[in-house]
Amino acid sequence: MNTYGNAKETMELIKQLVSIPSPSGNTKKVIDFCEQYLKETNVEMYRNRKGGLIVTLPGKNTKQHRMLTAHVDTLGAMVKEVKANGRLKLTMIGGFRWNSVEGEYCKIETSSGKVYTGTILMHQQSVHVYKDAGKAERNEDNIEVRIDEKVLNEYDVRNLGIEEGDFVSFEPRVEITESGYIKSRHLDDKASTAILLRLIKFIKENNVELPYTTHFLISNNEEIGYGGNSNITPETVEYLAVDMGALGDGQSSDEYTVSICAKDSSGPYHYGLRKHLVNLAKENNIEYKVDIYPFYGSDASAAIRAGFDIVHGLVGPGIESSHAFERTHESSISNTEQLLFAYVQSEIVSL
Repeated sequence: MNTYGNAKETMELIKQLVSIPSPSGNTKKVIDFCEQYLKETNVEMYRNRKGGLIVTLPGKNTKQHRMLTAHVDTLGAMVKEVKANGRLKLTMIGGFRWNSVEGEYCKIETSSGKVYTGTILMHQQSVHVYKDAGKAERNEDNIEVRIDEKVLNEYDVRNLGIEEGDFVSFEPRVEITESGYIKSRHLDDKASTAILLRLIKFIKENNVELPYTTHFLISNNEEIGYGGNSNITPETVEYLAVDMGALGDGQSSDEYTVSICAKDSSGPYHYGLRKHLVNLAKENNIEYKVDIYPFYGSDASAAIRAGFDIVHGLVGPGIESSHAFERTHESSISNTEQLLFAYVQSEIVSL
């Protein structure tokens, strides 16, 4: 089977995606972008009531379906409290650590659509004033947003239109290096989203015949645990989540291969599908790693918990420093592209 993909072009699409703020709960703009990206291909697509985008490509077999998913929602925050000092107290959206966003630039979007900029800081930030600046706990009580407006008190902030419940997004600081890396916040999971968008476009524009009707869900609630457990057709046999491979001590995944997950915190993924993915990688000279993610869940595991009778799997590019200062390499993106292209043209796993 021929290799497929252009990682450099995919990275440019990733750059566009991560530059669109989309914390879970506020994803319409990025879903609009995805829809517009595919519009000229005339694919069959619609939005579910949760705001996700579903694309269907017909296949020779219409009685057995596949579904692949990636998510565009990201980590972020909401305004929890407008403080008396004119700063904002935050509440998390998604699972990250406060130290991973300390010092980050951010945007505050009001309910009217007005956007203000700011910086996420410790209340005890200045070492010239606070003796415990380095030792103070990085938590919800000490972290606050300094707004880039002249606000001296709560009244000044509210006069801008900023209220509790307003969304706060983190600046991605995306950069593509000459050495082939892309580093940015929110590669989880906009790297995989870009890979799926380009796969859909290639299949449609090149009239690639798929063996099975295949659905693609661009989900928008994964970071809060329920993005992919709806809109699965009764005919769906295989459900493959395309999400990041987690790197760190004890992990086999890296930034240069496609990661195939054997097990995460939800338990083992389908053994037959995992072996099928490994065999496809071997047959097509695709560099891969099999790994276990101890503190992880995916849209596929959410679908299993929701009671769907499916064969589920998880693959994706290896992402360094997940939920923090993320980075991957074009070779990981390329290997993921090639595996997915081989997968959608392969036979369904024997049950």
